[in-house]
Amino acid sequence: MEIDLVDKDRYARSGVPHDQLRWLRDNAPVYWHEGQGDWPGFWALTKHADVVHVSRHSDLFSSARKLALFDEMPEEQREFQRLMMLNQDPPDHTRRRSLVNRGFTPRQIGRLEEHIRDICHALVDEVQNKPEVDFVRDIAAPLPLYVICELLGAPVEDRDKIFEWSNRMIGSDDPDYSTSPDEGQAAAIEVYSYAHTLAAARRQEPRDDIVTRLLQPDEDGQTLTEDEFDLFVLLLIVAGNETTRNAASGGMLTLFEHPDQWKRLVDDPSLARTAADEIVRWVSPVNLFRRTATADTEIRGQKIAEGDKVVVFYAAANRDEEVFERPEEFDIGRDPNPQIGFGGGGAHFCLGNHLAKLELRVLFEVLAERLPGIRQTGEASRLRSYFINGIKTLPVALD
Repeated sequence: MEIDLVDKDRYARSGVPHDQLRWLRDNAPVYWHEGQGDWPGFWALTKHADVVHVSRHSDLFSSARKLALFDEMPEEQREFQRLMMLNQDPPDHTRRRSLVNRGFTPRQIGRLEEHIRDICHALVDEVQNKPEVDFVRDIAAPLPLYVICELLGAPVEDRDKIFEWSNRMIGSDDPDYSTSPDEGQAAAIEVYSYAHTLAAARRQEPRDDIVTRLLQPDEDGQTLTEDEFDLFVLLLIVAGNETTRNAASGGMLTLFEHPDQWKRLVDDPSLARTAADEIVRWVSPVNLFRRTATADTEIRGQKIAEGDKVVVFYAAANRDEEVFERPEEFDIGRDPNPQIGFGGGGAHFCLGNHLAKLELRVLFEVLAERLPGIRQTGEASRLRSYFINGIKTLPVALD
C-alpha cells in the first residue's frame, strides 16, 4: 500500500486516511515515513500502547527539542515557541502546568455546567427559525467560543474575533481561511496583544475568573511571566476552541452517518455521557503530535536514534483492535472507552479534557431533546490539514 500520512489534500477530500493507518497497525506499527520537500522523514506510530508509551516518557521523547508540532521551523522561532506549555518538557512544563491547573480544577469546571446548558439552549433558540443553518458556524463553533469568553472574563462580543484568530492560526494551509503562514503569525501577534490588554485590566480590577487566578501568585509565590500568560491565552484560544468545535461537528456528522445511534440518543439523552467519549474516539479532533527522541531507544524492537522525529497518530490509536472491541463500529454506549483523543496521558494530557467532554455531553443532550429531527442537507467540507481533523461547514435542516 502507498503510504502518505501528511497529504493535506487527501484530508480535505475524505478526512483521516484510516485505510493506511489500519494497514500500518497490522503490518508496520513503527513505520519509517520518508520525508518530502522541507520536512525530514519520521517514525509513524499507530498502536495505542506505543502512543501511550511515548506520551508518558517525556525524558525519551521531547516536546521541546524540535517542538510538538509537525512542521519544521528555524531555531530562533522554536526558542520563542518553547515558552508555550505545549512545547515544553518537565521540569519547565511541570512548573507551568501547576500554575495553570488552578483554573481547571474539577470544581471550577463543574461550576460551568448550567452556564454551558444555557448557552446550548440559546444557540438552538437562535437557529430554530433560520431557513438555512450551518451546524459548524451556528452551533459547533459558537459553543466553545462562548465558554472561552466566560473563562477569560472577556466580553461575549469578542467571540467573533477569537473565532477568526483561531481559523487563521490553524488554517494556514486551507485557502478558505488564510493566504499564507504569515497570516497565522499575524493572528498570533494579535492574540498576544489581546492577552496583554486583558491581563492589564485584571491587574487593575480583579474578577472571579481564570485570568485573575492565573495572574495571582501561587502558594509558593510563583507567577506566570507576561510572555507565559500571553502564550497560555493563545493556547486556550486554539486548543479550547478547535478541539470542541471539531469534535462537536464531527460528532454530528457521524450521527448523521449512523442514524441508529442518533435514535438511541434521542430515545435516551443520558447516553450523551458515553457518547462524548465515543465521539472523541471516532473523530480524534487532533490527529497527530510530534516528539523528538532524546537518546537511542527502541519501540517494538525497532531502533530509533537520538534526534529522530517521532509522530504519534491518535486517530490510529483510537481504532486499535487490541484495545477496542469492534473498533470500526460507532457505539455511543461504549463503556469502558480508553480513547486517547486528548492525549495518551503523561505530562501533556489535555488540560481541558474535562471541560471539552462536559461541553460535548451537554450539547448533545440539548440537541437530542430540542432537535430530534435535525438532518444533513448537503456535503460537509473538511479542513485542509493533517493536524486538525476539522470540518468547516455542515449544512443542516431542523425538521
